[in-house]
Amino acid sequence: MKIAILALQGAFAEHRQMLTRMGVDSFLVRNVEDWAQPKDGLIIPGGESTTMMRLVQDLGLYTPIKQAIEYGLPVFGTCAGLIMLDANHLGTMNILVKRNAYGRQLGSFVAQADMKGIGNMDMVFIRAPYIEQVSEGCEVLATVDGNIVAARQGNQLVTAFHPELGEDTRTHEYFVDICRSFSNHKHNSNT
Repeated sequence: MKIAILALQGAFAEHRQMLTRMGVDSFLVRNVEDWAQPKDGLIIPGGESTTMMRLVQDLGLYTPIKQAIEYGLPVFGTCAGLIMLDANHLGTMNILVKRNAYGRQLGSFVAQADMKGIGNMDMVFIRAPYIEQVSEGCEVLATVDGNIVAARQGNQLVTAFHPELGEDTRTHEYFVDICRSFSNHKHNSNT
């Protein structure tokens, strides 16, 4: 099991630390050569989505990442990573996102809510977006104050909050389970 982490900006180091604590191997992706390594999943961290999209395009990563996700590679997008998967960016998930949804005065906060498949948890929001709309094949996993803050579509998982900034590993475990299923299926279909 090896997870790629897009490391152009944002909390990629914290995601890697979380995976290390769980005993899961990972590597950082900064260019096409890094991307070429074998992987069972991809994490797209928070950061500034406009900058990250520009860098992904400038570095020649846009098409390979989009195609890999479309072919089933599990992906976990947090905050800006959520934005990057929506219909207006990589376009791999049937979601529309409201950026900086909570405004400056509520720029950062912690909420406690239930996440389907995980249970009650603390959710750390930093200038967070939320999902305004989900459509075909996309399942809402969590809401805070009536706003969608976590969703899943096939092998794609997104959260508006930052699970990598807390101590709770359950969201990452949930994603690693998706990767494990994908990896087992891929391996079984090759034999």
